[in-house]
Amino acid sequence: MKKILLALSLGCAVIDLSAQQLKTPAPSSTQTIKQELGLGSVELSYSRPNVKGRKIFGDLVPFGKVWRTGANDATTLTFSDEVTIGGTKIPAGKYGLLSIPDADSWTIIITKQLDVTSPAAYKPSEDVVRVKVPTATMKEPLETFSMQFGDVKATSTNLYMLWANTIVALPITTEIDSKISAQIKSVMENDNRPYFGAAMYYMDNGKDLNQALAWFNKAAEQNPAAFWVLHQKANCLAKLGKKEEAKAAALKSIEIAKAAKNDDYVALNEKLLATLK
Repeated sequence: MKKILLALSLGCAVIDLSAQQLKTPAPSSTQTIKQELGLGSVELSYSRPNVKGRKIFGDLVPFGKVWRTGANDATTLTFSDEVTIGGTKIPAGKYGLLSIPDADSWTIIITKQLDVTSPAAYKPSEDVVRVKVPTATMKEPLETFSMQFGDVKATSTNLYMLWANTIVALPITTEIDSKISAQIKSVMENDNRPYFGAAMYYMDNGKDLNQALAWFNKAAEQNPAAFWVLHQKANCLAKLGKKEEAKAAALKSIEIAKAAKNDDYVALNEKLLATLK
């Protein structure tokens, strides 16, 4: 009986071992990156094949044919807010990213399809937008296919695609002014009003400087010890051409910053004063 039980247990062990799966690194690793853009974000997920001594564009990746822009799974982009690509407004959501490489340019496709891993699965009727972008040649070849966000500004970024000696860039923009203006209008109706933030937005984005100055004054009244508020008020006065008033605000900011032992703002104000001579 003991021999039978031992044989059975050994048999189970063999079965269990045969059912186990072997985990090894994927030939093309997956990368997910997230970039803040405007008041939201863009998230990219794609797989990263390697050159491995092969000729890539025009061979492994044929010219004139749809490419999943990566390996293994479909490449996807997720927008938390509406963006604009190629002049087309794209609502928030998750989309597929495809491309058609050629020698001098690529056609980048944003599609509703999230599962395109081969040209046969692609449906042009699901296109959201197509954008043709020029190629550029890199001095040093890149072994691993890479995508990254660069030239990031408040309302725009470029999605760069780099592999072998080729690089292309897809411009992505978003609109924030109407949203922020609506926020400012709404919060200014509250008791605890964000005067400083509203003033900074107006000054940094070429809006009404007199309104910005009025808000800086309100912010200074809220917190008389805020040397950073007085520094930005001095900047605003300088932009308005009111040099003497700007000097007075900067000197007051220096006085308070020294008392707070904040050398950074002392230096910032001294640099501003140097421009007002």
